[in-house]
Formats: sequence, structure tokens, C-alpha cells
Amino acid sequence: MTTMEYTQHGHSELTLDVREHETNVVVSTREMGADGVVVLTLTDVDGHPLPTWTPGAHIDLVLSDDLTRQYSLCGNPADNHSWRIGVLREPESRGGSVFVHDQLQEGATARVRGPRNHFKLVPSPNYLFIAGGIGITPILTMAAAAEAAGANWRLIYGGRQASSMAFIDELRGYGDKVSVWPQEEKGFIDLPGLLDTPQADTAVYCCGPGPLLDAVEQRCEPWPKGSLHIERFVAKPLTAPVLAESFEVELVRSGLTLEVVPDKSILETIQDAGIPVLSSCAEGTCGTCETTVLEGDVDHRDSVLTEEEREENTCMMICVSRAKCARLVLDI
Repeated sequence: MTTMEYTQHGHSELTLDVREHETNVVVSTREMGADGVVVLTLTDVDGHPLPTWTPGAHIDLVLSDDLTRQYSLCGNPADNHSWRIGVLREPESRGGSVFVHDQLQEGATARVRGPRNHFKLVPSPNYLFIAGGIGITPILTMAAAAEAAGANWRLIYGGRQASSMAFIDELRGYGDKVSVWPQEEKGFIDLPGLLDTPQADTAVYCCGPGPLLDAVEQRCEPWPKGSLHIERFVAKPLTAPVLAESFEVELVRSGLTLEVVPDKSILETIQDAGIPVLSSCAEGTCGTCETTVLEGDVDHRDSVLTEEEREENTCMMICVSRAKCARLVLDI
């Protein structure tokens, strides 16, 4: 099934966009991948093939009407009949991981949406992968793809202790290309040794906790532009918007122009006008609400787009990003 968006304009109904695949899946297998990490294999309830995906992709797991969470796919992209996810139980989070651990037993069903990929593996002769904790999930498939492509690659995988680090057995097959780095045994990952000497023709991929990502970003500042690729599970703190006053958004396909006031997001403003648009996290991390920008200068405040993508100014996450100008024109 494909999710579509509609709006009324005059007496005609316009199909705004065919956005994403959406279907029901069943938990066909469930196992503990490590202490506090459950690994689920999901298949379509009717046995239909699932959409293709590439390393770095994630899906929305729609757990209830008001509980949707994103999880990276960590199985085999060539397998179009099952998806695999690994979920860390985080009791202090907003409830998604606890629901998955407690409710999604074998045979349980759930709604899924996607996949989508804002963490794509770019072609490169050399890769340096750095994963922290459950951040191993997207990196796992990237390492497999790099190996299949014959690239030179190395993975540093850190965690609090070895017993809490999932997929270690799978990674052992790569030999010394993978360094497992339990903090209780080795301390923090040696980022200075890994990153303080910039390397040409090397793509750095990092996923994990915010402090790790912040440290890697800082260390990679002298690297060639475009070397670093990161994915955040938690949004960066929002800074003050560039434009403190109201601005307008013109919605080309809807035929509407709306005023966005300072205490409302573009997403909320559009939804208040009765126009359905897909969204999920509402904090600029999942990429569900990505929208094409036709005109105007965007104040990018998300945790998804790279600096290069922000400079292109061709898309934005309307849940948190705003305008730097009096008017934005969007393809909605």
C-alpha cells in the first residue's frame, strides 16, 4: 500500500504526492542480540515483497496512533521479503523502545512506513566507520556493502561493555577490519588517533550517542569537505531562529498562502489549514516531512541534512526549519 496525500482546491481534488510505502508486518522472529537489545525480523502480513532499500535506510514503526519511532534496517538489502531491526531498550526515553521490547513478541503485528534514507553510503575507495552502541545498526550493512565493493574499510565499534554490544558475532567474520571497543575495558574510543590526521579519498560514517557525534564532528572539521556523514537518533538542541517575526509560505500545489507565526512551525501551520502532510518525529531527525523548496532562503534547523545539502537549498524539514526571508515557496 502506498500513502497518498490529498487536498481540496476549489471543486477539484488534487493528489499532492505519493510519498511512501505503508503496510502491516508481522514479527516473524525475535531474539536478544545483546543485553538490552532485541532483534526483530519483520515480514509482510500477506507475504508480499517489501520495498528495496540501501545501507543507511530506516523505517517508521507505527506502534499506536500517537507513537511512531524510526529504526535503522540492519539486515540484507538483497532480501526483499524481510526487514531486520535492532532496538535498544531505553526506559528513560519516550516509550517506543519499551513498547517494542514488551509488546512485539513473535507473531505480533505492527504498521510500518518507508523505507527512507538520509544516511546513504556514497562510493569511496576508503571508509572509516565509527559506531557507538545501537548506532551499529546502519553501520552493519554499510560494512557489508564496503566489503562487497572491494573498498578499503575499517570499523571501530564502541559500547559500554561487550555484553551490551549487538552483532559482535556477525562482525567477527571481518577479522582485524573491525575493532570492538568496550568502554569498561578500553575507555573511550581513540578519536584523536583516528581523526586528527585528515585522509584524502576517505568517507567517515558515524552513528551513535550525541556526545560521540559531536566529538567526531569537531575532529573532522579539518577534513576535506563532504568527508563526514553522520546520523543522529536525538536532535541537536534548537538555537534561536534567524527570523524572529512571521513569514509566509506559498503552497504551490495546494494553491494556498499561509502565514507562519513565531510560535508555530511550518508543519503545524499547514496541518492547521487542513492539508495532510506526512510527519513523524517533529524534531528534525527522521526526515519524514522533507519538502521541496521552490523559492526562498531556508533557515535549516534539522539534524538530517548535510552542510552541502543545506547550501543547495532545495529541500527542508518543515517540522523545525523556518525561513530566512519573508516568503518561502514550497512544493505542497
